[in-house]
Amino acid sequence: MKNTSKILIALGAGMAIGGILGVLFAPDKGVNTRQKIAENGKKIAEKFKNRVKAGKEKMEEHLSRVNGELEEVS
Repeated sequence: MKNTSKILIALGAGMAIGGILGVLFAPDKGVNTRQKIAENGKKIAEKFKNRVKAGKEKMEEHLSRVNGELEEVS
């Protein structure tokens, strides 16, 4: 696994854990807390997907550029 993948996974996990812990330690009824966890989980998952997509696109751009440079050298 490459460093970029590890960083993205760690970032996503940290965001998820932080969001859940923040909601769990807030004084509120159980029903409200579970609802907030579900909402925050969806938001975090969406942010993570967007960041992974952006990272993938950036890596594809770099790979395309490198392949173009290699073809010029050959």
